[in-house]
This record gives sequence, C-alpha cells and structure tokens, in this order.
Amino acid sequence: MTRRFFYVLLLLLPLSLWAQPEDYTWDVAGSNSAESMPCGGGDIGMNVWTEDGDILMYVCRSGSFDENNTLLKAGRIRLHVGEPYVYNTASENTPSEKHTYSQTLHLSDGTMTLSCPTHSVTLWVDVWKPVIHVEVNATKAVHAQIFYESWRDYDHPVGRQEAQQCSYKWTAPKDLVTHADTIIRRDDFIEFYHQNPPATVFDYTVMQQGLLSEASHLYNPLKDLISCGRLRGMTSKALRHHHFQLTLANVQGSREEWRKTLDATERNVRLKADRLVTRQWWAAFWQRSWIRCDGEAAELSRNYTLFRYMLGCNAHSAWPTKFNGGLFTFDPRYVDSQSDFSPDYRRWGGGTHTAQNQRLVYWPLLVSGDYDLLQSQFDFYLRLLPTAETRSRVYWGHGGACFTEQIENFGLPNPAEYGSKRPDGFDPGLEYNAWLEYEWDTVLEFCQMILLSKTYGGMDISKYLPLVRSCLQFFDEHYRYLALQRGRKNLDEDGHLVIYPGSACETYKMAYNPSSTLAALRTVTETYMHEVDTIGMIGFLQRIPPIPHRIVDGKEMIAPAMAWERINNEESPQLYPVFPWRLYGLGRDNLEIARNTYLYDPDVVRFRSSKGWKQDNIWAACLGLTEEAARLTAEKLKSGPYRFPAFWGPGFDWSPDHNWGGTGMIGLQSMLLQEVDGEIIILPAWPKSWNVSFKLHASGGRTVEVEYRDGEVKKKIIQ
Repeated sequence: MTRRFFYVLLLLLPLSLWAQPEDYTWDVAGSNSAESMPCGGGDIGMNVWTEDGDILMYVCRSGSFDENNTLLKAGRIRLHVGEPYVYNTASENTPSEKHTYSQTLHLSDGTMTLSCPTHSVTLWVDVWKPVIHVEVNATKAVHAQIFYESWRDYDHPVGRQEAQQCSYKWTAPKDLVTHADTIIRRDDFIEFYHQNPPATVFDYTVMQQGLLSEASHLYNPLKDLISCGRLRGMTSKALRHHHFQLTLANVQGSREEWRKTLDATERNVRLKADRLVTRQWWAAFWQRSWIRCDGEAAELSRNYTLFRYMLGCNAHSAWPTKFNGGLFTFDPRYVDSQSDFSPDYRRWGGGTHTAQNQRLVYWPLLVSGDYDLLQSQFDFYLRLLPTAETRSRVYWGHGGACFTEQIENFGLPNPAEYGSKRPDGFDPGLEYNAWLEYEWDTVLEFCQMILLSKTYGGMDISKYLPLVRSCLQFFDEHYRYLALQRGRKNLDEDGHLVIYPGSACETYKMAYNPSSTLAALRTVTETYMHEVDTIGMIGFLQRIPPIPHRIVDGKEMIAPAMAWERINNEESPQLYPVFPWRLYGLGRDNLEIARNTYLYDPDVVRFRSSKGWKQDNIWAACLGLTEEAARLTAEKLKSGPYRFPAFWGPGFDWSPDHNWGGTGMIGLQSMLLQEVDGEIIILPAWPKSWNVSFKLHASGGRTVEVEYRDGEVKKKIIQ
C-alpha cells in the first residue's frame, strides 16, 4: 500500500510542478502603500507593505458598501514584532544587506511570507470563509503586537471631488458625510463595524428617477448593511509562535445578527484543515490553465499570471471584481497627487458598475477555465433583472429588461450620470448624458458569456436564461415602440428593426443601426438558439438588420453605423464584430473587410492605443496581424508604474486598472488560441521567436495544451 501511494504521487508530481507558478519575491522592503504586494482569497484582498519597521495591511472585502455606495476597506492592520527591525529599503540597500529581508507571494498556495533574520510572518486568507490568518514564527520568544487603525472614527465630510468614490459623484449634497464606524476594544479582541443609516443613496436615486411607487419591490443591497469585522489574538506574552485572526462579515440586518454571523464563522474555523483546503483550491486553480513564456516574452506571461492571481482573490464573492481597482486600491495620493483622500477613495465609484469596463475583466475567464469566477458577475445581473424590467414597464409600457451602461449595484442608472438638471418632459427612462444616452447593449456581452459558460465549461445556466431572453426582448419591443413614436410602421421596408436612436459605444452618438449593437443582437440570439431554443427566436433573428459596411478610399470596411450625429469618445465599435462578437476574423470570408477596418478606418487609426481599456491588441490578434498584436500586447502586459508589476493604471479609470489587465489577458490568449465554428486554431498570431507553453480552454469542454519552442510545436494535446 505504501509503495502504491508513492508511485501515484510520482506520477502526479510532474504535472503539478508544470502547472504551479513561480513565487514572486522582493528582497528590498517598500515604504508606502503604493509599494504594496497583493494577497487574498475567497472575496478578500489585502495590500501588504512595510513601514517604519512594521508590517501594514489594507483589508478590503467585496460587497462592503456604505450609505453613499463607497466600497469601504475594513481598515488598516499594523503588526509590530519584537524590537524595531528597520527593513532595508530600496534607497538604503547595499549588496551586503541583500537577503536580510524578503517578501514573497507564494502563488501556488495563495500565501505571503515576510522574513527577516529574527522572524517570519505568514499571511493567508481562507478561500471558503471570510477569515484572514496572520502567523508569526520567531527564532526565540518575542512580543508581537497587532493594531487596528481606522480613518472612519468620526463623521467624515465628503467634498465634491472626493465624492467620485461614491454614487453621488459631482452631484454630492453639501452636507454629505461618511458616517463613523463603531470601534470596540477589549483585552482579547477588537470589534469594528460600519452600519448604514436608514437613508442611503438608493432612496435618493429611486426618488430622482420617478420610481418611488415601486421602491418596496426594488432590490436594495444598502439597506441595513453592516460590514467589517473582529480581530483576535492579542497577547502580552512573549512567544515563539503567534497567531492572529481577522474575521469579516457583511450582513443586512441588526448588529446582533451581524455578531451572530461573526460568532458562527469563528466557531467554524479549523486552522489546519482550513489551511489545507485553501492550498488545495489554489493548486487546482493553477492546474486549470497557464501561460509560460521565456526570453523576451517572459515578462508578459509573468504579469498575466500575477493579474490572474488578483482575480482569483475574488473567486467566491457575491459581488463582481470592480474594474477600477478591484480589492487592491491603495492611498489615492500615489495615483493622483491631487487626490489626497482616504484609502476608501477610487475614481468611478465603489458600487457603480460600468459595463464596458467590467466586461473586460470577465471575458478572459472563459479561456482560462475560471468559470467559478464568472458567477458573481452573472448573479449581479440576475439579481437586478426585476429592476431592469420595472424600468421598461414603468417608463415605456413594454416588456424586456433595460440595463444601462453605468449601473448601480441596485440596478438603476448612476444618479449623477442620469442627470440632476433634466429638462421638463425629458424621457424618464433615458440618461440625460451625452456619453451614455441610448447605450444599453453592453449587458449583451454578459449574456453571451453566460451562454458560452455552458459551451465551454458545461455550467448549468438554466437560472440565467430568463435574463438573456429578457435582454433580447427589450431591443425587439423598445425599438418597435420608438418607431411607432415617429411614424405608422414599426419595421423598415425589409422587415427589420430600426435601431434609432442608438449608440455605438460612447463614441458614435444618435446612431442609426450601430454595428456593435447589431453584432451583439445577432450573436447572442444565434448562440441562444443553438444552446436553448431553435424555434422561438427565429422571428426576432430575422428582424435584426445586417451589419453596415462602407467604402473608404476604395476599401470596403465595417461602418460604425449607417449614420450618426456626432463622435463623443475614442472607442472603435466598428471592430466589435471582430471582438467580442467574433463574426469577422481569421478563418472567415470577411477577413479582408475586417483588416481594412483595422488598418485604414481613419477613426480606428486615430484612436489606436494600448492604454487602459483599449482593445487594439485583441483585434490585431483576432485578425492574424502578428507583429501588431505582439507589439500592443507587450505594451499592455509590461510591468506597470508601481512596484507590483500587475498594478497598472490609472489609464482612463484608476489603479490598479483591472480592465487594463483584462485586455492584456484577452490579447495574449487570442495570440495563442482561437476558434472558428468550433475548429481550433493554434498560435494564430504568435511570433516565431517567442517560446511558450500553455494550457487554455476551448468550446465543448476541451483543453488545449501546447509547447512551442525554437519555432516548432513540440507538443500539442487537445482533449
């Protein structure tokens, strides 16, 4: 029996070693939160750094929204061990001092270790329980002191500029405050919580948008929400081994219910068993997929892996990873010197979800096989389906779900973007906003992700199908409704819908039949019919207009729309039929038309960049433009401006910019693997001089494992 055990272990070992990523280490200490390293798991993220001989941690749990819809950090933890040990900083480091300090992110099991000559500190987050563990191991008995630090110990006035962190943005009332937390200190624990008052930005938004009569039926995640937690393990004894535990809870209810939730979590902690299952989860996470490059492309795959780790830290959340920093924002003055605000600050809000940005965080998770990470984003929209359908019914008297581009976590348009100075008689269902008016097709990308989750990973998507169908129904009913406001017929002479007024992203406004919307409607409908219903949607599919083309300088290309009134931003929606909709590209008859669009459309060329949410690297890969894809993806995935390489930004948003990382991931994946009607294309846009090994996911539950070295495919396994 013993021999058989070791035989099996040896068989498994090579695969495990191949899949596990390398540790990431600093041997020089940082000096502020911008020089922090991320650590997390489940739905908790920490920024960890050293300062004045102490270890500091910002702690953030997904879903900790205050009354203004700021995503709050739980606070800052400070750990002091033994006598002051001044960690060597970059400016002080000399060759003789090297290796006296190390800070290592052990990606393989999700832990972090900070070591110096006298002791080491290990941090890890339970992926199945909202619990952070801090373990100190010393060469001799030492005192270890842990402190909870808060900047919310008083009612903090929130000025207009700082209000970018919440849903009010530039419309914040003069007396707006973040209410103080309650902090209770005892000998053996510290308890701290933020309790939302009875009135929140939800109530303001419902009244602003004329839905007061519907308020009791609308989803409200801010009502009676209590967040933060309890820190245990304080002792005055000198010990060789110390253990501290931070338990978090988000509860919509009373303080007693919140405390009971904390108590139940604490009673359920089994240190050794919890550590084991957490390490097993991370090991399985890295077995799902990987990309490993060496030589000149090594930095790209390393940063891809580091960013994927950051996404994995929110795997089990009820809330999606926020595009504008996720769980790992740090002191804002290091992002923008004019933003000297609290650590809770991030631009573009904490409870506001901008769909064009969110989608780029989630598209790469299909190909990486991280289907469990997708669920929080799918559930986000499913929870809000009744609210989206209420908007359609109340404002226009028809069916279907109307989801706007900048949407609050309770399902209504962001109140600042909705417009606080609206003209009398203006359509109450429409945002009075030059960028966002008529932009409600971005939810269709999440509908497509839902359908592909079944195609790729066999996910049971039955509960999401009403969401997909309702989103399609909205376009069918709403644009017939609008047509009848203009004239006698609700379809054009060819029996097609007239998508007007429409919006091709935030760029081509008051558009007539925008190509990005038409590609979305056609792709989602066809995928829905293939997976679910081959009969019921035929009529709707026939009513979707064809994607418009145009001739520029003698070259046929995809048009942004049949017509538009103005250009308002710098996106290239004429390439959305390439990505995300995959209707044009390699292996298709329309490749030349798509390449013409990329290479010669004057707006596409003018808007081209690798910054932030820009998608040019993805389009280049999808069109087989290898040199262009490699250049732009290398710019995307090169180390960011902060010490941790995958802290990009601020781009157009904030740091760490997660849609910057998402576009980098998608671009690298698309250079390695594409599909056309289920047929797999290996290395469709990969430079011959770049060595790589990878395992990625494809439709039909298949995985593709390839080793490419010295210009040759050494191994290819599709199973």
